[in-house]
Amino acid sequence: MRIHAIIVAAGSGIRAGGGIPKQYRSVAGQPLLRHAIEGLLGHPAISGVTVVINPDCRALYDAAVAGLPLPAPVAGGATRQASVLAGLEALAADPPDLVLVHDAARAFVPAAMIDALLAAFNDPALDGACPALPQVDSLRRGADGRFSGSVDRDNLWRVQTPQAFRYPAILAAHRAAAPGQTDEVAIALAAGLGVAITPGDEHAFKVTEPADFAKAQAMTNYSFRAASGFDVHKFGPGDHVWLCGVKIPHEAGLVGHSDADAGLHALTDALLGTIAAGDIGDHFPPSDDRWKGAASDQFLAHAAALVRVRGGIIDHVDVTLICERPKIGPHREAMRARLADILGLAPNRVSVKATTTEKLGFTGRQEGIAAQAMASVRVPE
Repeated sequence: MRIHAIIVAAGSGIRAGGGIPKQYRSVAGQPLLRHAIEGLLGHPAISGVTVVINPDCRALYDAAVAGLPLPAPVAGGATRQASVLAGLEALAADPPDLVLVHDAARAFVPAAMIDALLAAFNDPALDGACPALPQVDSLRRGADGRFSGSVDRDNLWRVQTPQAFRYPAILAAHRAAAPGQTDEVAIALAAGLGVAITPGDEHAFKVTEPADFAKAQAMTNYSFRAASGFDVHKFGPGDHVWLCGVKIPHEAGLVGHSDADAGLHALTDALLGTIAAGDIGDHFPPSDDRWKGAASDQFLAHAAALVRVRGGIIDHVDVTLICERPKIGPHREAMRARLADILGLAPNRVSVKATTTEKLGFTGRQEGIAAQAMASVRVPE
């Protein structure tokens, strides 16, 4: 099942203050929008994210998402409803099975909330699912500074996003919807679609007022972690080597169960170490023929996804390649670009270095290549 997410980020967010739309304001060192994108991209079931923006904010958008693997943004409309429809229409040429619609002002998307949404679709009778929290506070009507009556809070829910739907059903419902709808649940119900209630999460609150930024900041209580990785592969028959995701011509190849990319293997272990998730062999055992000759970029992408599912932010990665030959310098920038692409990072957060052992040891004798890596991340407590 292919699952895609749409983030609606075309609003002005003027109530939140700050001089720019709230989705581009910073919390814990990065824009609200980027937090939301990384939360969705980091979930292993979600194949991609499309962002709907105000074209006048393109420069702010480009700065906010630098380094993230995203398609071109979609131009939004005058209302949220029009912006969501624009995002849905943008997927029509290659439609997913399910689509998640999310508000950029909800920066934090717990993985468990997404898991519950997707599990709802085990019921084939359902067309959608929406996270919600039960209303626990007393409700009163009032006007002119005085209460005038009570409201029964039974069966009342505080609706959140992302809201998930079978793509063909919600697209048709949106196309037929009357104007003035506030969210996809309203549009789905008007079209007669069945929508399940799934557990919401207080972390997925909507940033609306200036004080909400302080609340969001308080929720980003991160611990800073660093971990290392190390890998070695010996030379064998071949005419190229793979290093940090780049194919380099050479008079020999590297021997390994996968493509023997020592740089990617070392960095994969470093990232796994930051969340105490074992090592590369635990996730991709060499006894499993599925990984025979496999491209190692998928190992690194898997480790990065595990970090992000934990709510983690990858701050910086550093790889040192240890060999006499091939010469790394001519390929260094291509390696940095490839690592940045795999990890969804800006290139200035990726370092690749090389050194020799002055002809000492197995690398000095050109029997193989070694790599060591460091990764630093922030993980929510």
